[in-house]
Amino acid sequence: MLSSLIVRTKSGRIIPVVLAAMLMAACSGQAPQTPAANIQAEATASSEYYLQQMQQSSDDNKADWQLLAIRSLIREGKLPQAAELLGKLPQELTDVQRQEQQLVSAELSIAQKNMPNASAILAKLNVDSLSNSQKARYYQAVIDASQGKASLPVIRAYIAQEPLLYDKQRLQNINGTWAALTQLTQADLNSLVINADENILQGWLDLLRLYQDNKQDPSLLKAAIKDWQTRYPNNPASKVLPTALDNVLNFKQASTSSVALLLPLNGQAQVFANAIQAGFNAAKNGVITQSAPSQPQPAAAPDDANAAQPTSTDPNANGAVSTSGAAPVAEAAPAAAQTDADGMPVAPIVPPSASNAQIKVYDTSSQPLPALLAQAKQDGATLVVGPLLKENVDQLSAGSTPLNVLALNQPEQVQNNPNICYFALSPENEARDAAKHIWEQGKRTPLILTPRGSLGDRVAKAFAQEWQQLGGSTVLQQGFGSTGELRQSINGGTGIRMTGQPVMVASASQPQSVTIAGLTIPAPPADAGAVSTSSGKVDAVYIIATPAELTLIKPMIDLANGSHSGLGLYASSRSYQAGSGPDFRLEMDGLQFSDIPLLAGSNPAQLQQAAAQFKNDYSLVRLYAMGADAWVLANHFSQMRQIGGFQLNGSTGVLSADSNCVINRKLPWLQYRAGSIVPMQ
Repeated sequence: MLSSLIVRTKSGRIIPVVLAAMLMAACSGQAPQTPAANIQAEATASSEYYLQQMQQSSDDNKADWQLLAIRSLIREGKLPQAAELLGKLPQELTDVQRQEQQLVSAELSIAQKNMPNASAILAKLNVDSLSNSQKARYYQAVIDASQGKASLPVIRAYIAQEPLLYDKQRLQNINGTWAALTQLTQADLNSLVINADENILQGWLDLLRLYQDNKQDPSLLKAAIKDWQTRYPNNPASKVLPTALDNVLNFKQASTSSVALLLPLNGQAQVFANAIQAGFNAAKNGVITQSAPSQPQPAAAPDDANAAQPTSTDPNANGAVSTSGAAPVAEAAPAAAQTDADGMPVAPIVPPSASNAQIKVYDTSSQPLPALLAQAKQDGATLVVGPLLKENVDQLSAGSTPLNVLALNQPEQVQNNPNICYFALSPENEARDAAKHIWEQGKRTPLILTPRGSLGDRVAKAFAQEWQQLGGSTVLQQGFGSTGELRQSINGGTGIRMTGQPVMVASASQPQSVTIAGLTIPAPPADAGAVSTSSGKVDAVYIIATPAELTLIKPMIDLANGSHSGLGLYASSRSYQAGSGPDFRLEMDGLQFSDIPLLAGSNPAQLQQAAAQFKNDYSLVRLYAMGADAWVLANHFSQMRQIGGFQLNGSTGVLSADSNCVINRKLPWLQYRAGSIVPMQ
C-alpha cells in the first residue's frame, strides 16, 4: 500500500499535500476575479448588479461594467444617474468601448428628449463595426430620434433592424414599419428614390399602395393582400402581417339591422339627447349625407341669424359633450378640402339613402345601464349607440355585454375593449387636433389661455399630452377670469403677457439617488416648476374663450406684445359665433379658429335646415351633426374597430379611430383676414 504524500516545512512539521492544496485555494479565493463583461451583447441585468461588478473589477474591465450600468440605468429611467456615470468614464478607452460610449450617449440623449444631439452622435457611428446586438440598438435609436416622423431613412432603419430581432420584437418592428409607411403623404411617396436592390422596401411600398387603393372596401383589400403575399414571399410582412392588416383578413361586417339607441329622455340632458336623436334619424332616412361637396359653398345666413339664442345648461359640467354655443358667421368661407393621412381626399362612404334598420330608443334616465343592455340584447339588438352621459359610459368597461357599442362619450381612462368605440364632441379632442395643427405650422413654444377651472385644466392637459407625443416639450398655461375681470385689466392698460405655468403631464416617479457597493449617485432636486417669462420664446397662443371673452383677450395680447409680434393666434370653436359684424372680423384679423365642417360651411343647405330646426341654437346643431355621424359610424363600426387608418368624412370632421377605438375628429381651420373669413390651406 502506498504511503500518503507529505511535504516538510522549514519548521519540520509535516503537512499532507491535500491540506496544503486546500490552503492555497482558500488564499486565492480571497481575491475573486469578476466575470468578463461583454459590452457588445445584451445588457439584461439590473443597474445594481452592474454597479457592484464595476466596484469589484480591476481597471482593465471596469469601464465595460460602467457602460453596462449606464445602459441599465437608462432602461430603468434613472437618467440623472446615467448621465453622471457617463461623465465619469475614463478618457482612455478601447475602440470597442469608444463605440459603445457613443451608442449609449445617443440612447441617453433620446431618453432626455434631446433628439438633435442624438442624431448628431448616431451620424458619426461606424455601423459596420458594431455587433448584431449593437446594430439592433443603433437602428432603434435612429427610429426613436425621428420622434415618430416618417421618412425614408427611418423606414430603412426598420427594415435593417428586422432580421436582428426575434418573436415579439420582430412583430413590433413590422408594426412600426407599417405605421411609418402609412404616415407618408402622397408627395412623400412621389419623391422617394430607392435603389434597385432594395427589394424588401419595394415590397413594402407596393403593400402600401394596394392598401391605399382598397382600404375603403375590406373585401377588395383582403384579395389584394393575398395576391401581394404571393408576389413577395420573402418580405417580412408576407410571413407576419402587420396587426392592422391581419385584422383585415379577419374582418367581419357588424350588423346594423337592429340598433339600440341609449339616450337620457328625461332631465337636463334631454334637450341634448333630442338633438342627437334628430340627427341620427335624419342620417338614417337619407336627409343628411356625409359627402362634402367637391366645391364647398359659403355658408348661407340662416333665417333670423341674429335672433337671441336660448341659454342651455352646459352638459360638460358632468363630462358629457362639448357644446360651445358657437355659431357660424353668415359670411363663413368654405372649409378646406379634407384629406387623409396620405394627403389624398377622403372618399366618403355613406350608407344607403334610406335604411330599413330597426331603431329602438332606450331611456338611460329610467333604468340602470346593465338592465338596458340586457333588455336590448333580448330585443334582438345587434349594435348599441350610446349611452351619452359620462357616468353611464364609465359603467361600460365594468360590464360584459357581447353587443358592439358606439358610446357617445368616453371615460377618463379608456380601456381597449374589442366591442366598444367611443365618439364624443369633447373639448379635449378639439385641443388635440389644435396641437397637431399648430405643430404642422412650425410653432414650437405654445401658450394656452384657458378659463380658470376644470374645463381649462382638462383642455390644457389634453393639448400638452398631444404636443409632447408630437415631439414638443413644455406647454405653458395661463388662466383668466370673468369678462368683468378682463375689462378691468384692459381699462387699466394691462395686457396679456406671454407667461404661464408649465402644464404638468403624468410622468414617471421622481428619480431617487442610488447607493450600490459604496458608490452613491445622487438624484438632482425636483424642478419647482418655474414660470416662463415674456422673452420672445412663446410663438403660438391657443385660446379657449367665448366670443365676448375673445373680444377682450385679443386686444390685450396685442397691447402687451404688439400686433406685429409674429405670434400665431389660434382659437377653439368656443369662440365662433353667428352674426359677427365687420368690426369684429377686423378686430380678429390674423386669428385662426376651427369648427365642425357643417358649421364651417361644407354644406350650407343642410346647415340652414338644421339652424331653422333648432332656432339658431348652434350648440344643438353640433349635437345634431354628432347624431348624424353616429349613424354613419354605426354602419362602419367594424371598419373603425379593425382597419387601421380607415377614415370617413363626417358632419363633425374627418373621422378616424385610434388603437382604443376612440374616434378622433380632424377639423377644418379658418382665418380672419381683412374682414373676411377664409379657409386655411
